This record gives sequence, structure tokens and C-alpha cells, in this order.
Amino acid sequence: MNQTPAPVYREEAPPPQTSIAMPSVPPRVTHTIMGITIFFYLLQMASQFFLSGADYPAYFGMKINEAILAGQLWRLITPVLLHGSLMHIGFNMYALLAIGAGMESRMGHTRFLMLYLVSGFAGNVFSFFFSDANSLGASTAVFGLLAAEGVFLYLNKSLFGQRAQKALTNIVMIAGFNLLIGMSPGIDNWGHIGGLLGGLIFAWFGGPRWEVEGIYPLLRLVDRRDFGNAIVGAAVVGGIFSAVALLKFFGF
Repeated sequence: MNQTPAPVYREEAPPPQTSIAMPSVPPRVTHTIMGITIFFYLLQMASQFFLSGADYPAYFGMKINEAILAGQLWRLITPVLLHGSLMHIGFNMYALLAIGAGMESRMGHTRFLMLYLVSGFAGNVFSFFFSDANSLGASTAVFGLLAAEGVFLYLNKSLFGQRAQKALTNIVMIAGFNLLIGMSPGIDNWGHIGGLLGGLIFAWFGGPRWEVEGIYPLLRLVDRRDFGNAIVGAAVVGGIFSAVALLKFFGF
């Protein structure tokens, strides 16, 4: 008597894990900015030590409204190189390294430098327009990096799924918490807000917009934005905040 053979079940193999290499470049610009900023802080300390407590780099470079109105326009960007204390520069350089290294990998060296500079400019213009207090520090540019990180996650959320939503929530909470701290006396919160807006606008027009290209397993990420988009982003930020600065010059 023939026996019925036992059924044979085939299990479906799990789909192969798709691994796509993320764009990566060494954070040379981030490290260079840190080095230059630390060098200027050492100059500030040397000036105070050898010149009877006078901080000449800050005197000639920080945001002073009267000096800007007198034509010293470099003060709308040079404050990002200057700091008021060791804790001040330490916090800003830590934030720059923590956020900047990743953003530079995604943006590339030149586009990241453009982001840093336009964010610093936007922050100092906002401070110039809304606050009469003298100010200095790299936090204007650092807040721009934070905003650009948020825009990057939003524009590329289809690639990161739930991770993007969680990361975006964290960024909003970090920005909100720091803006809340910025309401304390002695902190230039208008500079922070301007930096956030500058970084957001630049990243919206010129930040990375990734797409997956190729056939499995030969997949790669391609940035649909090019250097021309970055120039547009910088021009938009420069145009908007230059107009804000001009309003101050005309007495608004």
C-alpha cells in the first residue's frame, strides 16, 4: 500500500537587506571653522592679557549697531568668530562639531560653508534690526545648521521613514528649548531666530534632495540639487536679510 508522502512546505526567504551607502566627506570645513574661531578667541585672551584687559578683536569685530550704521558692514558677519567666555566658545564649538560634521557630509564642503556664512549673516542682521545691544558669538550660524538639519529631514523623509519624524521632533524640541533659554538676560535671542530663518531658507532652496537610483543591488543615493541651487538659496537669504538691514539704515 502506497503511503501518501508528507507535505513539503517551502518557506519564503526574507527579502535581502538593502544597504545604500550614505554620502560621506570628512568634515574639513567644520574643523577649519573651529580652528579659526578658536584662534580668534586666543587673540581675544592675548589682547586682554597684554593690553590691560582691552579686547580689541571684539572691539573691532562684534555687532555694534552704531558702528554698522557708520559703515562698518563687516560687523554683520565677524561676530561669529568672537566669543565672550570659555564656556561660550566651548558650547558653540561643541554644537558646531555635533551638528556640522553630519551636515557637511550631506551637503559637501562648499555648500556647507555657504550655509554657515549665510546663517551667521542672517542672525546678525536680525540682531542689528531688533536689538540695540552689542553681541558676538557663533550661535547665529549654529542655529542655522540646526534649522538646515530639520529641513533636510523633512525634504528626505520618504527615505528615513519613522526615524525622520522622531529626529524632526527632537530638533524642534532642541530649538525650542534653546530659544526659551535665550529669553534670559544677556543672550541675543534675535540673533538665534535670524540664524534659524537663514538656515531654513537656504536649506529649503539649496539643501540636499536625495533620490535612490539604480537597480538592486547596485543602488546609490543621488542629490537632485546642485551647486546652482545652493547659489539660489544663498541669494534668497542674502536678498531678504540685506533688505532688512537696509530698513534699519533708513530708520525703520
